[in-house]
Amino acid sequence: MDSFFLEDWFEGIGEKKYRAAQVLRWLYMHNVSSFEEMTNLGKNMRQKLDSNFFINRLKRVETEKSKDGSVKYLFGLEDGCLIESVLIPEKERFTLCISSQVGCAMGCKFCMTGKSGFKRNLTQGEIVSQVRDTIFDMGESGSRLTNIVFMGMGEPLANYENVKAALTILTDFEYGFKFSNRKITISTSGIVPNLLKLGQDTKVNPAISLNAADEATRSALMPVNDKYSIKDLLQACVEYRMKKGRRITFEYILIQGVNDSIEDARKLVKLLRPLRTKVNLIPFNPHEGSEFARPSAKAVEDFHKIIVKSGLTAIVRHSKGDDISAACGQLGAKNTESQE
Repeated sequence: MDSFFLEDWFEGIGEKKYRAAQVLRWLYMHNVSSFEEMTNLGKNMRQKLDSNFFINRLKRVETEKSKDGSVKYLFGLEDGCLIESVLIPEKERFTLCISSQVGCAMGCKFCMTGKSGFKRNLTQGEIVSQVRDTIFDMGESGSRLTNIVFMGMGEPLANYENVKAALTILTDFEYGFKFSNRKITISTSGIVPNLLKLGQDTKVNPAISLNAADEATRSALMPVNDKYSIKDLLQACVEYRMKKGRRITFEYILIQGVNDSIEDARKLVKLLRPLRTKVNLIPFNPHEGSEFARPSAKAVEDFHKIIVKSGLTAIVRHSKGDDISAACGQLGAKNTESQE
């Protein structure tokens, strides 16, 4: 629900604009399911709200729990489309991986989501509802949800305006969810113009899905590279507005025989050394119908050593939830067709 729209609505019925903030606090901070629960609003006011608006939740079609504690939610939308979100347990907190689109048009060869094609963008409300409804489902543990990553279904920067609007609610301390900008990450395949806009409009963390250190290999894996080359992408990273002390994250999915050689590691070092960055190395997560394979543990270790010895910061990130198809690149592997 948009604050400006709600303020205008209240003014239109002769009420003060501050009523909008009251309603939004109940929705996002208190996570209520009905206007009747908004006890600092008069009965007549609650009735007017109930007559003009409704509070709904995403339909929870299926919930799967991984052996590592990750939880994958399959949510149903009003038009019958389906999206997935993943709740990831960490030491003393939780991270929620959310979707920004139904399907994806980017066509990355290693990602399952794109195989179902692109259906539509999510609205601001559908993006925010993944967070709101997951917190509601978590109950008392909801306060331990501290991190949000836009790494689910879809390309966030291809749905820029709705993602930006959702970020406003997620980070607002007056009536929103009060998430720190430092705790929100937007992963992108590299839509350069919108990446630059993200740096101007927000203070969240970008994560660049790179996956190759030369143009030919990246284009073979990621068609977006034909439009926005590695050279263009890295220049955008140089220009990206970031607070002092922060670094841009580059995600590199290691695929056996494609981009996991010692020579590939050396190319990556040469490419990223001029930047203030850190690298997440992610061994490929196999899925049904994929032509690719995960590298051996030794290949991953050798690749990592080359990066670290060069002076760059790099970690090997083993995705959680792979036993329920909830790991990186696996979302949308099933049940993605609209419900009848």
